[in-house]
Amino acid sequence: MATTADIRTGLIIKVDGALYSVIEFGQNKTARSAAKVWAKLKGVDNSRSIEITWNSGETIFPVRVEKKAFQFLYKDDSGYNFMDNETFEQIAVGEEMVNAPQFLKEGQEVSVLVNGETDQPMGIELPDKIVLKVTYSEPGMKGDTATRTLKPATVETGAHVNVPLFVNEGEMIRINTKTGDYLERVKE
Repeated sequence: MATTADIRTGLIIKVDGALYSVIEFGQNKTARSAAKVWAKLKGVDNSRSIEITWNSGETIFPVRVEKKAFQFLYKDDSGYNFMDNETFEQIAVGEEMVNAPQFLKEGQEVSVLVNGETDQPMGIELPDKIVLKVTYSEPGMKGDTATRTLKPATVETGAHVNVPLFVNEGEMIRINTKTGDYLERVKE
């Protein structure tokens, strides 16, 4: 059995019959009482966020999670459709299960988190960094490079990203999918 000593960021645990992912955790120690372990949890199968405190050494119930490579096919009324790269089996999931749906483009490879006990998909993770083409951007002013001034741009998936003034329409840029921030310009 797992105890509070096994808690780490990203671990998925079962609390009161629902699945939660550990976002942040820590320990509180005082001279008079036993150590306590606290964790901020985000719901995997719901959108709730909770904070829980355990006594140090208490039993927790982690869920075995497998990451499988899938390919994004298309979006329709049933949700986002993905295909398993090994078995060619297709699944459809709701938008709330995708960590950054605005950056999904057809043919892109993603990781699907699958519950090891029930074989049900629990979430879709995009790669940390992706390369997308800028489809629309206002022209920047020449010589305005003294400050890190940003301008809005639209990428090929329809998402809006703030980019530096030197980035133009038609260029490829690398984006952090966790924060939605521009990282760098990519040479083709």
